[in-house]
Amino acid sequence: MRIFSASARGIIFVALVALAVSLGAQTKKHEAICSALMGISSGRTHVVDMTYALNDHSPAWPGDAHPFEAVVNATPAKEGYFTRKFSMLEHYGTHMDAPAHFPPGKETLDQIPIQKFFGPAEVIDIRDKAAKNVDYRLSVADLQAWEAQHGRIPAGAIVMLRTGWGSRWPDQTRYRNMDAKNVMHFPGYSVAAAKFLIARHVSGLCIDTLSIDYGPSANFEVHRTTLPAGLFHIENIANLDKLPATGAFVIAAPIKLEGGSGGPVRVFAILPN
Repeated sequence: MRIFSASARGIIFVALVALAVSLGAQTKKHEAICSALMGISSGRTHVVDMTYALNDHSPAWPGDAHPFEAVVNATPAKEGYFTRKFSMLEHYGTHMDAPAHFPPGKETLDQIPIQKFFGPAEVIDIRDKAAKNVDYRLSVADLQAWEAQHGRIPAGAIVMLRTGWGSRWPDQTRYRNMDAKNVMHFPGYSVAAAKFLIARHVSGLCIDTLSIDYGPSANFEVHRTTLPAGLFHIENIANLDKLPATGAFVIAAPIKLEGGSGGPVRVFAILPN
């Protein structure tokens, strides 16, 4: 039998205590997560629906003709049941852009790894700046200031840009905010901010406007930066005003459309108790 010295026994004791504390903390964290999930069905855990309902009167990208159409296919009076058939563009309403939307991005909507659809929500609020400048673009300085207050944006995060533009939905004229030259004006991300977030290895970028690129963009420069890097986008996201800056957990479940450049997505945010 091996006999340890007093100092060695002391080191072993400290290590065991540290391990026990660590395991206890992990257990408590896991219990908290399980409790939050179990509380969804009872209403104890608050869930925010961040998705606009699909219909034929939501703001659409200029030039998109008939972005959504629904036709009754059967009625209770005639067939004894109710069904409809609908058609829509891939990039309409609350929707997800797949990397393939802008080559050399490759993954279509059905090919995005499912683990990317789950992640912590990190909400960057630029409402004050967007109120003063409707063409404002999120800057690296904004992100650095956010991290100084809330901590480093973690890998796998789903970053959400709160511009306040959701208050204009569903008024298409105010939401597009188009000038006399048919140029739209609304806030977005800058290329520099996008590169900063790519370096943080986030899963996706979200915004409460028509595009993650700001309204006057003619070349979709942020799309061309982030989608080839493997990120997804969620545009026209709803209820961003109901989320805290950090602490919420997001589930973003797009339609599994084979070969899709994008498609409608249902987004839920589970709020911390």
